[in-house]
Amino acid sequence: PGTGLDVVTLRVDDAQVAAAAVAAGEVDASFRTVTDPGALPPGVRMIHAFDSPLELLVGPAHPLASAREVTPAQLRKHRIWVPGIAPRSEWADFYDQLTTAFDLRIDAVGPHFGDEVLLETLAESPDVATLVGTRDRYAWPAAHDLRRIPVAQPVLAYPLSLVLPAENPHPALGGVVAHLGGLPRPSGRVWRPSWATEPDAARPPGSGHR
Repeated sequence: PGTGLDVVTLRVDDAQVAAAAVAAGEVDASFRTVTDPGALPPGVRMIHAFDSPLELLVGPAHPLASAREVTPAQLRKHRIWVPGIAPRSEWADFYDQLTTAFDLRIDAVGPHFGDEVLLETLAESPDVATLVGTRDRYAWPAAHDLRRIPVAQPVLAYPLSLVLPAENPHPALGGVVAHLGGLPRPSGRVWRPSWATEPDAARPPGSGHR
């Protein structure tokens, strides 16, 4: 709070491009994950920023619509539509590992035409669901009557990472990293992909930790 941020979007699906932009000083930091930490450019480090637990988002006619929470086992054989997954991106890797770990049916068919189209499809369908992050914000007409249902036992966590310079980062990043370190963490059993870094965001920039 109180820190002025200039938020820009690097329209690339290759996290190494974002890391290179940090190394070159084009941006001060990037919320990206290089899934092979050994491939980070010299002078750049990556820390755990926060976990985003997944929720199931469904319409009122879906078989799981009345559930208070669902387990990964309950999601098997249900169509989970996540359109537009970019090949070789970190989130493509995430969903590949998620599918393998829990035998889920992730459908990435078709381009993503925007949230409105996705939400309308869910509202009208008795068998299509999607996964969203707990902290993701969506707004839809009341008539859609969509339901956000936590996934538990285990919690499915998408780990967000922050890529920043290893030495002499922007002075404001200290406050940002401290804020991230104070965010709540999922409780109970948590599943993360194999490339998830340890939750160490509270370490100050420039500490040399990698």
